[in-house]
Amino acid sequence: MADTIQILTVEEEGIGTRCDRFLAGKLPDLSRSRIQELIAEDAVLIDGKPVKSSRKMMEGETVEIRIPDPEVLEIRPEAIPLDILYEDNDLLIVNKPKGMTVHPAPGHPDGTLVNAVLYHCGESLSGINGVLRPGIVHRIDKDTTGALIICKNDAAHRKIAEQLQVHSVTRIYHGIVCGVVRNDTGTIEGNIGRDPKDRKKMAVVKTGGKEAVTHYRVLRRFRNYTFCEFTLETGRTHQIRVHMTSIGHPLLGDAVYGPQKCPFKLEGQTLHASVTGFIHPSTGLYCEYTAPLPDYFEQLLKTLK
Repeated sequence: MADTIQILTVEEEGIGTRCDRFLAGKLPDLSRSRIQELIAEDAVLIDGKPVKSSRKMMEGETVEIRIPDPEVLEIRPEAIPLDILYEDNDLLIVNKPKGMTVHPAPGHPDGTLVNAVLYHCGESLSGINGVLRPGIVHRIDKDTTGALIICKNDAAHRKIAEQLQVHSVTRIYHGIVCGVVRNDTGTIEGNIGRDPKDRKKMAVVKTGGKEAVTHYRVLRRFRNYTFCEFTLETGRTHQIRVHMTSIGHPLLGDAVYGPQKCPFKLEGQTLHASVTGFIHPSTGLYCEYTAPLPDYFEQLLKTLK
């Protein structure tokens, strides 16, 4: 199959607009992140020459964008049970269990949420994020549990992605951190980027990185730990884990950012995505869904009490 070629001409309203933003407005079926990937692959030409995402558009320019046809799906559906919080023709809200990776990675094509969703939904999933991540509009870490939005079509994916981009999606987490947090509430602001000392980790960085804002509220204090609620303004990689570590309170069980030894038998950090809320892509109404705390979390709270 041949790639799809789109030819666009820059008119007055597009003058001075970033290339990626201009194309996102003209090609609503593609997410801005997907457009940026195409630009990086030199699949976008202006007057026959490759460009950068930040390049400003000028009147009368001709933009050619080559959109590869979808790859043949090689990930096999698996009959993995799903804890479904809500489902309709546009969306699937699932309560992801601990230890499950959201989407496949090279060498690990099985046992992921995508495998389970493919079995449940069949071909009814958005394809915006490519063959390895059908329907996935955002993700949570392997050892983080809780509510996750799956999009069943490209229109729904695009509208949810737009809300995520402007930080209008409600995202409330619950977690247990090491140490006793002194203040009842607080806000942590600090750009998050790759840790200059360990590129496999994220860190609060002084220069570069992406803006990140986390609000926290103490729900219960124990002798050496604190049960907290976190509300995200942004959704950066490992945001809560990195921000809480930056103020001396890493998440209990987090061997990457916290103590290597844990007095409890845990599989990674005690972090749960409790609430997700957004404007429904078809009805236009605000919807909110809650994932109950997993059993291990409830039992741990009883133990600490």
